[in-house]
Amino acid sequence: MKTDKRVAGFMLEIELKVRVFPLDPVRKQLIEHNAQFCGRVHEHDVYYNAPYRDFSVTDEAVRVRYTNDHAVVTYKGAKIKTSGLKAREELNIAVDSGEIFEKMLDRLGFSKTAELNKWRENYRLGDASISLDTVDELGTFVEIEVMADKDDAKVSAHIEKISKEISIQGEPILTSYLEMLLSKRSAIQP
Repeated sequence: MKTDKRVAGFMLEIELKVRVFPLDPVRKQLIEHNAQFCGRVHEHDVYYNAPYRDFSVTDEAVRVRYTNDHAVVTYKGAKIKTSGLKAREELNIAVDSGEIFEKMLDRLGFSKTAELNKWRENYRLGDASISLDTVDELGTFVEIEVMADKDDAKVSAHIEKISKEISIQGEPILTSYLEMLLSKRSAIQP
């Protein structure tokens, strides 16, 4: 197993997520700002709930993400609502086999909550990761993410500055794709 180098200490994922359609104008702005294109990937996420507490109540998440030829297990802590953006602890670990890890979770009593498919174009602009996402059942979004050791106004201002530079407009979405998907599915069911 390999650990994500970002998690040597306590790290927060601080992000701005906005629904955007179409994505082409944002892509054009990224190119004009010399953002580094880091590839396009399909991410298949499988989310689990613990047998001893309900992650929908504690606002946590455990996910097994399959991308290309590898799998990464992620724990996301409860959202920290101190800024206008979404911030939360994120711990990642690469595993040799996502399928075996899922079997282990099953044997430990974890239950599968949902599966989510996303096609993501990744860009790098300075210290920010920018993703153009197309999510099954939900639509298209842009995420601007910075990893930091604490949530402070400087990080939020930095992300807001980038969003203006690449012409991102819209209300920040503070819910996760999983929460959005589950909400949509529950609204459809009688």
